[in-house]
Amino acid sequence: MMQHPGGWQRCTEEAGIAMHGVHHCEQWTANRKRERYNMDVYLIRHGKTKGNLEGRYIGTTDEPLCEEGKQSLMQMADAKKYPAVEALFVSPMLRCRESAKILFPKQSISVVSDLRECDFGRYENKNFQELSGDADYQRWLDSNGTLPFPAGEEQSHFRKRCVEAFKTIVAELLEQKKYSAAIVVHGGTIMSILEALAEEKKAFYDWQVGNAMGYHLYISDETWKKRQRLTVLEKIT
Repeated sequence: MMQHPGGWQRCTEEAGIAMHGVHHCEQWTANRKRERYNMDVYLIRHGKTKGNLEGRYIGTTDEPLCEEGKQSLMQMADAKKYPAVEALFVSPMLRCRESAKILFPKQSISVVSDLRECDFGRYENKNFQELSGDADYQRWLDSNGTLPFPAGEEQSHFRKRCVEAFKTIVAELLEQKKYSAAIVVHGGTIMSILEALAEEKKAFYDWQVGNAMGYHLYISDETWKKRQRLTVLEKIT
């Protein structure tokens, strides 16, 4: 049985078995109806690609999952790390669409363009070894990744568009009265969203997550309407 921040408990037992000797599984349903539009959202990073394995900056490069990436996702699916959801949103990049189909094979997909990864400009599809000796790259490293990518996307623009896309998705889910959703995107997209909107305040890179991993989020309709904030329940690995 899992205590949820909304105050109700999810019953994992058979129907009719009492909780705390008094309440039944029906109580969870009744509470949920009273707390309409509270949602469980799974924010998931796509599986590995060849570029990920080689340590490359993969943003606009539209490469597919590698075999290792597919296998890891299938293991996550077999282990039921991510439950079935009512809505599924993805970045338009192939690696995200492929990941979503493995994790949620029966769910229709909504593609959201602004969830795509950042354009890394001159660093795109290159790794540390190939950029070694590049003075601009060294300055970027020394800035802890805060300087703009040469000939790439301004980071402030990237983070803002990711956050605004997420807010639009939440508004749609609330309007449609959905209780659960998954969003399959990129590492940078996840970090942008959580740095801006999570109740627990952390720096951008502190929200980093591995391929095929993600976060289980809880969004209270009341809190969202007041402050546009979400609760991170757990990191899924």
